[in-house]
Amino acid sequence: MELQTVPEKLAALRALMRERGVAAYVVMSADPHMSEYLPAYWQVRLWLTGFTGSVGTLVITDTFAGLWVDGRYWVQAEKELAGTGFVLHKLTADEGSTHIAWLAQHLAYDAVVAVDGRALSIAQYQALEQALASKRAQLDTAQDLLTPLWQTRPALPLEPVYEMAAGINSFSRADKIAAIRAQLHERGIAHHLVSSVDDIAWILNCRGSDVECNPVFLAHLY
Repeated sequence: MELQTVPEKLAALRALMRERGVAAYVVMSADPHMSEYLPAYWQVRLWLTGFTGSVGTLVITDTFAGLWVDGRYWVQAEKELAGTGFVLHKLTADEGSTHIAWLAQHLAYDAVVAVDGRALSIAQYQALEQALASKRAQLDTAQDLLTPLWQTRPALPLEPVYEMAAGINSFSRADKIAAIRAQLHERGIAHHLVSSVDDIAWILNCRGSDVECNPVFLAHLY
């Protein structure tokens, strides 16, 4: 049966966390491309909390559930989170106001902190790992705890990718790839992986519609 209310989803998530030995679960507002605008598949924070703002980070434990957002969303979040079991944490310029600082302060020693590594940047991973080291906490990036609960989770988009018409771009795809290879050779780099969808669209002179109101397509370029 599809979970309907935020308290139902939160209770089901906590039950799954206990089953898998996860003390804290972190949910990022991101996808594998660190995009600003997310396909419906990656709008997990919206599904779990009902908060409709464009960004925010969640931390869930067995006794706590919090949403971290900056000042643009404080009034909105307080209103939309009422009665859900999630509480607002006001994110400011103070490093002590972050979800990472909260975890470092409140985690038990040797706890397991899980996060879907597909939606975690290298910088975010390193910051979490460093903060959790003092508690000897284990960071598990292989856990996707929401897909088993979100039975109607949308599929990833598969819209057509098309090449731009000749004459629109000053440089051809071959020109751009050659320039990148020249930089790789100059710097002694053998391989380069690009995951940002706007960069990939520019390099390949291609466009798509995988993300609403954005002329990009989901891809990684090697």
